[in-house]
Amino acid sequence: MNKLANIDYIIFVIYFLVVASYGYWIYLRKKKATMSTKDFFLAEGSLTWWAIGASLIASNISAEQFIGMSGNGFSVGIAVSAYEWIAAVALIIVAVWFIPVYLKNKIYTMPQFLKTRYNETVALIMAVFWLFLYVFVNLTSILFLGALAINNLVGAEHFHIIMVALAIFALVITLGGMKVIGYTDVIQVIVLIIGGLATTWLALTMVSEHFGLGKDALAGFNALMKDSPDHFEMILKKPGPGASQEYINRYLLLPGITIYFAGQWIINLNYWGCNQYITQRALGADLKTARNGILFAGLLKLMMPVIVMLPGIAAYVLYKNGGLQGEMAPGGQFNADNAYSAVLTFLPNGLKGLSLAALTAAIVASLAGKANSISTIFTLDVYKKYINKEADEKKLVWTGRITIVVAMLVAIAFTWNDLLGIGGAGGFTFIQKYTGFISPGVFAMFLLGMFWKRTTGAAAVAGIVTGFLLSVVFNNYAAEWFGHETWLYTAFLNSKGVYEIPFQICMGWAFFFTLVVMVILSLAGPAINPKAFQLDKAMFKLAPSTIVMIVITLLILSALYIRFW
Repeated sequence: MNKLANIDYIIFVIYFLVVASYGYWIYLRKKKATMSTKDFFLAEGSLTWWAIGASLIASNISAEQFIGMSGNGFSVGIAVSAYEWIAAVALIIVAVWFIPVYLKNKIYTMPQFLKTRYNETVALIMAVFWLFLYVFVNLTSILFLGALAINNLVGAEHFHIIMVALAIFALVITLGGMKVIGYTDVIQVIVLIIGGLATTWLALTMVSEHFGLGKDALAGFNALMKDSPDHFEMILKKPGPGASQEYINRYLLLPGITIYFAGQWIINLNYWGCNQYITQRALGADLKTARNGILFAGLLKLMMPVIVMLPGIAAYVLYKNGGLQGEMAPGGQFNADNAYSAVLTFLPNGLKGLSLAALTAAIVASLAGKANSISTIFTLDVYKKYINKEADEKKLVWTGRITIVVAMLVAIAFTWNDLLGIGGAGGFTFIQKYTGFISPGVFAMFLLGMFWKRTTGAAAVAGIVTGFLLSVVFNNYAAEWFGHETWLYTAFLNSKGVYEIPFQICMGWAFFFTLVVMVILSLAGPAINPKAFQLDKAMFKLAPSTIVMIVITLLILSALYIRFW
């Protein structure tokens, strides 16, 4: 039976019309007789700091956060907030040290960075790899999880129709270029935050009512902490001999204090600083605008766990105490990723439409941003360089648009029957693990390329290969080959009865040994590589407003960790 009332549909249609109309207005207002590639892919530097910040969050927060991170909140608890809160620090690092390097050297795509700093071989390898990753991991997972969540909320078996509708909605926005994406993302973020907070408020009042405390969201939050204090520990303790399988599964996902010395930094710095999907928003702006936009995104990241993780903990407590039994196991099959949808079904009429709009906003903004990045890399780093070197601006823009459509069709084809097994892996974990195989090598290559003048192209190629191979070895074979416990790691039995090393620890060691290999190979080259970037202190000087935003972010973050340590 359909779970939406007429008022919900009206609210959702209003949201759709507002976004589509505003996007079309932006397109007409910014439209030129001939749109250049800089217009289409980079918005020609016309995005303001608040538009950059909003667009970063809208592109980042998608179905894998709403559905996947809420599912992790159900299974693990507040410790999963580390992904969001450490991201705020990572964004400070990117704003202060990474973005100046990109802007000074007029870098517009990540493969261009690799060609400028290393060579064409490295750039082409990574361009092809990123295209595969963005299409087959990111686009497909966003489409699958998004369609699944909306299907559960609507309460009808329309998964494939919803999936295609989401893709079409994203295409409408994406084909207008980065200007349209950037400014419509401002609306998307407003809807996302308001709708997300409404869902969190409902989840907490449901807990409050369940424990006989009335409709009091604050009382509901206190009841969560009292009922399940283990779900409010930021640092998980290492499992002892008598630890339950449930606790071991949590630790495998977030291995205590070690994540702050290993994978968490690699995940965040690679994602926010070496990722076309994210950095593209800032690469067309001046340094001050780009920095303030990135730091604004960092401030918004601090509140994201309230929206995407807290409903999952609320669902856990309700389920643990006899509630949400049917909602967490539709069709008789339990899945922690159903937590967010389970809460949404109890929203009152009207608010349900708002939350549907918020969820759709997050999904569509991420699809649009990802599709634009795919188009940018293919058009500028593959098509123009290797297929049609003489292509003019008009041809390149149309190639970009065709690429967007093709990428979306491919993602739909692979999502149609869940060929990659996203549904069984757990959405958020699926993305983290698959990207985690290459993050150590890519991040090492970017980090040394930016800040060590001796790094060579040969070392970069070796870094890509070494990082990937070591990630595979640590994740899949190390526990079997070298034993279950060494000075490098401790492996634990997972739910399948197989010894597993926490993947963030695997990522940390893969990164460390990749750095060692790259440094050794680079020492065989010249003291200063001719392709090394020229850096100077003036690049990293901060404006007073930038310093204020950094201090505010760090103070809030410190307070959160002190409270929930």
